[in-house]
Amino acid sequence: MNKKDDNFPIDFIITWVDGNDPEWLKEKNKYASASLHNDDGEVRYRDWDNLKYWFRAIEKFAPWVHKIYFVTWGHIPAWLDVSNPRLQIVKHQDFIPGKYLPTFNSNTIELNLHRIEGLSEHFVYFNDDVFLNSNVERKDFFINGLPRDIMALDCIAFGKNSAGLFNANDVGIINDHFDVCECFHLNFNKWMNSGYGMKLMLQTWFLLHKCWFTGFYYQHVTAAYLKSTFEKVWDEEPDVLDETCRCRFRSTQNVNHWLMKYWQLASGNFYPQKKKFGQYFEIGNHDERLKEALLKGKRKVICINDTIKVRDFTREKDVINEIFEKKLPEKSFFER
Repeated sequence: MNKKDDNFPIDFIITWVDGNDPEWLKEKNKYASASLHNDDGEVRYRDWDNLKYWFRAIEKFAPWVHKIYFVTWGHIPAWLDVSNPRLQIVKHQDFIPGKYLPTFNSNTIELNLHRIEGLSEHFVYFNDDVFLNSNVERKDFFINGLPRDIMALDCIAFGKNSAGLFNANDVGIINDHFDVCECFHLNFNKWMNSGYGMKLMLQTWFLLHKCWFTGFYYQHVTAAYLKSTFEKVWDEEPDVLDETCRCRFRSTQNVNHWLMKYWQLASGNFYPQKKKFGQYFEIGNHDERLKEALLKGKRKVICINDTIKVRDFTREKDVINEIFEKKLPEKSFFER
């Protein structure tokens, strides 16, 4: 692909929920009372009040982004300037088929992102706890039109309250469509890449002997996607995706958007990414490391994950936001 072809637009998508919105809570509770859902804890919805720093980071570290799609149930932060020409507000009813609405299942929202009107073929998906942490370039997410990612095998974790079960469901589908040894030989240089580090390459080599996909290494940061991947997987597995999307709340039987990521990896439709690109932190467990990473700009992308392990939500929120204010003190053009 020549340089001209590399000038394709790259969009960012962020999904956000205001867990304090009384109208949203009223609707959620109406369905929750009659639902057998198994993932509806406060940790899924509480607001860390740092969304403005997400936008400040985008403006400072990725000024080249084509458009930002802000996906919301309907609530919009009072400070957000919706007139910004690079910002598109997208409500659930704007892109999710009506038969799945209303939904409080993040998997349903994420599996239908490709339906957003006007979305570019190349896009980067952010959870609202994933932030740019230093300057990024287009090539950090796509090279030669391919999404950048790490291809390494891993074992699936089934920890309590983890996403391990979604992971397992995703990998089961990948094994139905791809042969691990054939994929390895077809894309040897993408699987065995020095940017992953020796540990991940050895791990992959060892797990190959299982003769099936045991799982995929996943950093839990940004996800670079091709819209056509979503369309392909929906064509191949419509019943599986439909079953997930009919769940109003997350369920252990669900698949999630990682299925799209794994499909790109298994098919070789990606370009290797360095492991040092991003890092995942759990609030309450990695506070000092997180603080250092934020202040020093270590890693280009970081995830600041909320978990049930957070003991003092208010204190933790204040500490993190004080760091953000020190790092990104200037208002962005996305703020009123």
